[in-house]
Amino acid sequence: MEPNLLLFILLISGVFSFQASSLGINYGQIANNLPTPENVVPLLKSIGATRVKLYDADPKVLKAFANTGVEFIVGLGNEYLSKMRDPQKALDWVTTNVKCHLPATKITAIAVGNEVLTFNDTSLSGCLLPAMQSIHTALVTLNLDKQVCVTTAHSLGVLETSYPPSSGAFRQDLSSCVAQILSFLVKTGSPFLINAYPFFAYKGSPKQVSLDYVLFQANPGTVDPATNLHYDNMLFAQIDAVYSALSALGYKKLPVQISETGWPSKGDEDEVGASPENAKKYNANLIKLIAQKKGTPLRPNSDLNIYVFALFNENLKPGPTSERNYGLFKPDGTPAYSLGLSTNIGNTTSNSGATPAKNNTGFIMPAPPTSSNGYLSISSATGRIASSGSIQLFLWFLVGSVLLGIVVA
Repeated sequence: MEPNLLLFILLISGVFSFQASSLGINYGQIANNLPTPENVVPLLKSIGATRVKLYDADPKVLKAFANTGVEFIVGLGNEYLSKMRDPQKALDWVTTNVKCHLPATKITAIAVGNEVLTFNDTSLSGCLLPAMQSIHTALVTLNLDKQVCVTTAHSLGVLETSYPPSSGAFRQDLSSCVAQILSFLVKTGSPFLINAYPFFAYKGSPKQVSLDYVLFQANPGTVDPATNLHYDNMLFAQIDAVYSALSALGYKKLPVQISETGWPSKGDEDEVGASPENAKKYNANLIKLIAQKKGTPLRPNSDLNIYVFALFNENLKPGPTSERNYGLFKPDGTPAYSLGLSTNIGNTTSNSGATPAKNNTGFIMPAPPTSSNGYLSISSATGRIASSGSIQLFLWFLVGSVLLGIVVA
């Protein structure tokens, strides 16, 4: 590793690391200017992240993180679902992409597909559960099912109602499919993954949705009239709506993980709220909550299992400008914006409000390995969530505000 880069990483470790031991991060690679996986290892550790979610099973990444103790969720892209219905192909995939990296690299889960159900494509969604079952069978065959579980990540658009959080419910047209997946998750001891973005709700209705409410800032909040629970941020309300939807189907004890959430530091003119200032507030406040091991109003004793999106800005992602600007870091390893968190390094106090190190670290980054592109761009999810998730979230927040007499800023 280049000496200058090592020095810079030591510096930012004081900026970002503050006992957020349960912090998870999404490591996407739709870019041609990212650091090599070997150089990502110390960078990721510098922010206190102990868990990583990949959108494929990139062997270079998994090998680079061998013997680091970092836990991985590896992904199997939507384009592979139909093939994975074949048990032999599933066995071959697990053998080639998972087994060969164990136990050196700590792979704990396989995420089969991403936001499949909200594509409203029955040919695709019909392959999801069979693919998950085949992958699990392969793990059993290889005697790996006790250390690696199988799950899938959903868009918040799988919910039909979310206001108040206590009345959260899955879409009726998806209820049968969802119920089968939930049964599989319980039987195999796997968590339910959900991607939740308050940014979409604010972007869709910036005049009605309180910016402070979505950024974890001080605000009056709203109260669920059915439970009398107070919500001062939208993400917690989203999570509890998911808990309620699961409970309604009889899966109250199923663990939930937020597989994606984040805020873009840059966007197009019509992407209201996408800015370094708002990204800093969202992610800094979120990471503080994670570090506090604080649960939601409905589940106060449950740790927040959250994966921040994302580690890097990715310059080749399609869609609006925001798509390429969700990263905590720029490709050269410098922070995309200040998180405003400070801590002590030895006898020196470091504050992320200070001017970051210059980009000319002498670190030359080759093109990254080709990623499967098995994960969907947030832009494609945005359209679905705007029509089903963000509008619902806006409506329940607006209705709740009216019911409670709250004036939304």
